[in-house]
Order: sequence, then structure tokens, then C-alpha cells
Amino acid sequence: MNHLEWPRRVAALGQFRVDDPHGPVLNRDDEHHLRTVLRARSGEEIVTTDGRGAWSLCEIGDVGLHRVTPVHVDPPTTETVLYLSPLKGDRSEWAVAKATELGVSRIVPLVSQRIVVKFKGEVRDKIVARWRRIAAESSGQCRRTYDVVVDDPAHVGDVPAHVAVADFDGDPDWRGVRAVAIGPEGGWAPDEWAADRRRLTLGPTVLRGETAGVVAASLLAFAAGGWGFTIDEERNR
Repeated sequence: MNHLEWPRRVAALGQFRVDDPHGPVLNRDDEHHLRTVLRARSGEEIVTTDGRGAWSLCEIGDVGLHRVTPVHVDPPTTETVLYLSPLKGDRSEWAVAKATELGVSRIVPLVSQRIVVKFKGEVRDKIVARWRRIAAESSGQCRRTYDVVVDDPAHVGDVPAHVAVADFDGDPDWRGVRAVAIGPEGGWAPDEWAADRRRLTLGPTVLRGETAGVVAASLLAFAAGGWGFTIDEERNR
């Protein structure tokens, strides 16, 4: 991240995805949102990014955009992955937005035995599409320049062995953790995970599913150094 430009990025009217920040052109929907919804005025600034780390500040013209800074490239961050079971209502969407704000780089909808929402066929596809839109919108809000990937759904049996599982009786030591799975409202079914799967606690209280997702995203960012230092460094203080 270019820290010298950070206050200016925060103060910008918004951030928008473009194909090329060197010659930024907004798509029709973003152009409408900028000028009609946000009521942008000529001379105001926005951030444009390609979702692969490159970004530039642009001035809004009467027609089109005018780039006013060089194109910068933010360094990639450590990949962190949140496996999130779909929840009732809009709770999953809220968790996706907050996980994006907290820096998770990949979100995987997780099909577990006790999910209570219908998650098949067209309904599943609509939910996943909605998660992707929310992740994209949240990325712009928090000025992330790398796209958050919302993967296709995965079943518990297909989750790689290195992914930890959130469990009330789990280990509090998050050192080295880069991926974690969060269960549905009813928790994990007995024997849903192999006995040797790493289990991690999210704290001393019982959390709602969406809160568990936010806590897990925070701990992933903390463990990966997303907040300026890692759990290892904090333990050595």
C-alpha cells in the first residue's frame, strides 16, 4: 500500500473496478451510480482499480475520468480463506461484507450437514452470486485493490486437510492459521470432521453464526499480520 496516498484514497468519493487503471473507463452501471446515485461533481476524485493490485486516483470530468496520479500497485497480502456455512436470512451476507472489510482474501460457501437454509439449484446459485456482489461492493468501500474471491460451494468432505475448524472446545492458539471453517446455526454434526482435524476456539462465549464468521476473519487477519504484526510477534512482547 502506498501510505503517502492513503488519506487521499480514503477521502475519495468512492472506488470503482475498471479494466485498466492507466486508462480508466467505468462500465454503464458504475457510471450511473457515480453520477446519479452519488451525484458526483466534476473535479471530485475517485479511486479506480483492476482488482489485481493496480490502482490510480482519477478526477471526474464532465465526460469520463481523468487520471491524476501514476498507477500504483499494492503488494499482495497473505492469502486467508474463510469457509462459511450459509445462514438464515441476510446473516451470511453481513458476514461476507465484514470478512471482506477485515481482509479475508477468499470465501468458500460450505455445505455442511446442519445448514437450515435451502442451498440447492437456482437458490444456491443466487446466494453465491449475491455473495460475490457484496464482496465486490465491500472491497470498494474499504479500498481493497485485490478482488475477494468467492469460490463455488464446497462440501465438508472436500475441504483440504490444512483448513482448521472453529469449535467451542478447540485450541486458542491461532499461530500459522490461514484458513478456517465456520459452521451453521446448529453447529457441526457428530463425526462430521475427522478426529485429527485441527480445531480452534473463537472465545469463551457461544457466538451466532455471522458473529463467528467475523471473529474468525479478524483472527485470520491478526494471525497473518494483516494489522501490522502477527500473533507470534505479540506473544514475544
